[in-house]
Amino acid sequence: MSHDDLDPAPIRFMRHVCHGHPARPMQSPAVHTYVALALHVGGRMRVEHRGEFELRAGHLHLIPAGDAHRVLSASHAEVWGIGFCRTCLDPARYGDLLAPLDRVRRGASPVVELPAARQAYVLDLLREIEREQQAASALPVVSESLLALVLAEVVRASGSAGAAPAQRPSMVAEALAVIEARCLGPLSLKEVAEAVRRTPAHVTTAVKQATGRTVVAWIVEGRLAEARRRLLATDEYVDVIAERVGYADPSHFVRLFRRHHGVTPAAWRAQHRRAQRPDPG
Repeated sequence: MSHDDLDPAPIRFMRHVCHGHPARPMQSPAVHTYVALALHVGGRMRVEHRGEFELRAGHLHLIPAGDAHRVLSASHAEVWGIGFCRTCLDPARYGDLLAPLDRVRRGASPVVELPAARQAYVLDLLREIEREQQAASALPVVSESLLALVLAEVVRASGSAGAAPAQRPSMVAEALAVIEARCLGPLSLKEVAEAVRRTPAHVTTAVKQATGRTVVAWIVEGRLAEARRRLLATDEYVDVIAERVGYADPSHFVRLFRRHHGVTPAAWRAQHRRAQRPDPG
C-alpha cells in the first residue's frame, strides 16, 4: 500500500465485485493506513479479522487503520465501501460517531448488521459520495457530511454493542490509537511508548510486525494525510500547514513531503487543483 492510499481525497468511495470463487485465500493480510467501512451488497465472503466471519448482504465490516485482515473465500460477492483518514476528522465533532471503531479495537466484533430498512439509505449515501468525488468541482465538506451520516447509521446499528463491557486493546491497537489522537502535535516514538507503558524498542518492533510500518512511519502517515487535506481544501500557506500538522520547521516538512510524494507541497496543491477544475471546453 503506497503512502498515497487516499490521495488526493481524505474520503474515498470503493467498490469491489468478485465473480465466482477465488482459487485460494489471500496469502498475506492487508493492512490499510486508513479506516475502511465495507458494506456487503450481495453474495458471500469469508474474512479473517480478529477471528473468522462470513459476511453477506447487509453486513458492514469495520476495519480500523492498522488492523490486519484478509479474504479467505468469496462467492459472487459485491462490496461497496468508503475509506477515510481518521486523523483528518475533528475529534470534538466526530468522537461519538467513531465509537464503534474504538470498540473494535477493544475486542468487539468488527461486523455490524444494518437493519434491512436502512440498507438502501446507506447505499444511497455511498452513491452520493461517489458522485461528489467524480464531480468537476468536488467540495470536501460535502463528502465529510455524507460520511458523518454513514457513521451515524453504524452507531445506531451497533447500539447494543455499545453496552458491552470494554476490553483492554492490544498494545499495538493502543499505540495506533495514541498516534491517531496525537500525531498532529509534538509526538515521538518515546512518547508513544510511554503512553502504552512499554519500551520504545518493544513498541516499534511490535507495531512493525503487526502492520508493516514503524511507529515513526505511522506518525508521518497521519501528518501527511492531514497536510494533503489542508492543501486541497484550504488556501493556507505551506508553512502554516507544516505547523498545523506537527512540524515546527517548514523546510523539514517540505523535504519530507517531497520525499513521499515526489513534489513539493505547493506543486502538489497546484497539480490537484488543476485536476479538479472543470474543463472549459
